Amino acid sequence: MQEKPQIKVLGSIPLTDKIGYGAGNLTFGVILQIISTYMVFYSTVILNIPGSVIGFVIGASVFWDAVSDPIMGHISDHTHSVKYGRRHLYILSGSIAIAITNFFLWDIDPHMPLFWKTAIIITLLILVKAFTTIYSVPHTALGAELTDDYNERSSIQGIRTVFFVLGLFSANVMGMFLFFRPTPEYPQGQLNPAAYRDIGITASVVALIFGLICYFTTKKYIPFLSEKAGEDSNKHGIKELFQSIVSALANADYRYVVLGYMFTNIASALIGAIGMHVFTYTFRFGNYGISLIFGVLFGISILSQPVWVKISSLIDKKPAVLLGLGASAAGAVYFLILVFLRESVAGQAVWFLPFAALSGFGMGGLFTMPLSMIADTIDVEELASGSRKEGIFYGCLTLCYKLSQSAAIFILGVFLDLVNFNSELTVQPKNTVLALGLILALGCILSILAAMICYRRYSLNQSKIEHVQQQLKHKRQ
Repeated sequence: MQEKPQIKVLGSIPLTDKIGYGAGNLTFGVILQIISTYMVFYSTVILNIPGSVIGFVIGASVFWDAVSDPIMGHISDHTHSVKYGRRHLYILSGSIAIAITNFFLWDIDPHMPLFWKTAIIITLLILVKAFTTIYSVPHTALGAELTDDYNERSSIQGIRTVFFVLGLFSANVMGMFLFFRPTPEYPQGQLNPAAYRDIGITASVVALIFGLICYFTTKKYIPFLSEKAGEDSNKHGIKELFQSIVSALANADYRYVVLGYMFTNIASALIGAIGMHVFTYTFRFGNYGISLIFGVLFGISILSQPVWVKISSLIDKKPAVLLGLGASAAGAVYFLILVFLRESVAGQAVWFLPFAALSGFGMGGLFTMPLSMIADTIDVEELASGSRKEGIFYGCLTLCYKLSQSAAIFILGVFLDLVNFNSELTVQPKNTVLALGLILALGCILSILAAMICYRRYSLNQSKIEHVQQQLKHKRQ
């Protein structure tokens, strides 16, 4: 009989283990970000695929990614392996598969016929999205299982967010600085086709390494997590899946977090899909200027994590989220002003540092607090239903925000054609660059306001959750 490690799962866990778990989020973060940041630009400018076509392709891949998330959550919730538990088989196999498929995604010959380029991209994108789902849904669910402590959950998610933002930083800042350096042939390094192959290889290696770190750090918790999960149901079919989804969405507080998170991620999708276009053409930045702006944004987001954990413990999670939304809204309004002043501020990164600081600070809270709040809503659901389904709850979360991202990316692809964006022009028409900036700024402002409306309706707080957990302990005994 396997001896169980002496680790306190339901309270505080060692910092090294939090870091090991959080490191796994860099795998997801770096792959997600190179796709969201570079794929539309890479496809339209390097591969010369029309914006409406690549918008449909990426939108379809995100739709598939979204639909598969609750399915993967359901599968993971009902996996009972002595060796791998509910989550670790998928963390291990997913990290390997992500690295392989992502490598091929960024090594497509630009001179191939349009049909074959499109077919290859959609096939590889769907595979990458499928494997990131296999990896990320169980990984996210694992974070909610490691502790029942109200504030410890925020600490775990804070460290997880640090690595996620490091993934974004690696893709945006280090990517622009290291891989998109100007050359005599390509003064704007982001126009160099070879750079995309190199960043794809590097991202695959990083994703594999950090996925394995997460697996080997947290696998010692498997015996405890298996005991905690129990056999909640003998029915694993489609009917049980839909019943679980309906049950999750019937939880009002969970639903408000999902909707709020969905709207903030629409803002992220806007930045990811056309951010490169806006900074390259509207504001005429090269790789160093873009690196500086995103470096400040992501750097502040990372450094703010201890601040957000402290803020949450002082004023609670809901007020912390609203504070983060306020900072992000201020950054978006400032960015809108810069769009109208684009001729005066183009190429001058100093004007964009306030935007980066406000958005980075707000983003730090908006990545951390909602995932911690989801863990609290799972406690409420367990008290009502008698079962814990972290996989379904986090799978439905990603289902909703990815479906919205899918629609947003498709619409943005169509907009690129409607505003007469021409990938063969190094300087776009004035109306085009203005339209690109307005779409990004106004879209972010509206998304943030919608998120505020949703989060304000959330009703849980620390005292309510502690009362729920006392009832759960009583019930389990």
